[in-house]
Amino acid sequence: MTTIRVEETPHLAYVLRLADSALVLSHRLSEWCGHAPMLEEDLALTNIALDLLGQARLLYEHAATLEGKGRSEDDFAYLRDAPQFRNLLICELPRGDFAFTIVRQTFFSAFFHPFWQLARSSTDRTLAGIAEKAEKEVAYHLRHAGAWLVRLGDGTEESRRRTLEAVDALWPYTGEFFEVDEVGETMIEAGIAPDPASLRPSFEDTLERLFAEADLPRPALTWMQTGGLRGVHTEHLGHMLAVMQHLPRAYPGALW
Repeated sequence: MTTIRVEETPHLAYVLRLADSALVLSHRLSEWCGHAPMLEEDLALTNIALDLLGQARLLYEHAATLEGKGRSEDDFAYLRDAPQFRNLLICELPRGDFAFTIVRQTFFSAFFHPFWQLARSSTDRTLAGIAEKAEKEVAYHLRHAGAWLVRLGDGTEESRRRTLEAVDALWPYTGEFFEVDEVGETMIEAGIAPDPASLRPSFEDTLERLFAEADLPRPALTWMQTGGLRGVHTEHLGHMLAVMQHLPRAYPGALW
């Protein structure tokens, strides 16, 4: 079984973190194809998955350039094992029910919309160019997920129950959005990455507005999960990668 090893500089590691989170969440959303509660949502979730996949491809291409070893986006996506992935843990959790998917997308987009807005000013001009595209896409993702959050939270007794359960399950994973380690500090100092602390007011304001509209209580402060940025993952990522990477691993070098 072919596996690549990536010697990560801080810059390369940071770009891979962004790419991995987009790819893994894209795959989770793609699992709704043919299973959404209505045809329109089947298409909407698939389109959001494709947006995130497009972001991941651009970021992996950038990572390949930074590494300078002639790798492709497929190499990064299909030929690394789970401990080499640096995605946020919230992205790898199983698909769950529709409320779970909507709450996860709301949290993710509420963070990454202001993130990509600020990243447009990155000193890494390639990353800034990716941010120009991603910011517009994530603005739509946030509107879509936010509208559904309100609809589910202020809907039936069953939809509200499921939404509250999803919030309780997912909120402990939001702390990773704001983690800053040595890689993050280096990127912030270089002007390549936004400081996550500067994104918290926008994140909080967005959730405050949406939860008020949905008549949902704001999540209580709690202990936060961590590990994704260090390659410490839940058991779910390995199972997901086994499915996602099966063909490239089974037929190395195959093209079609």
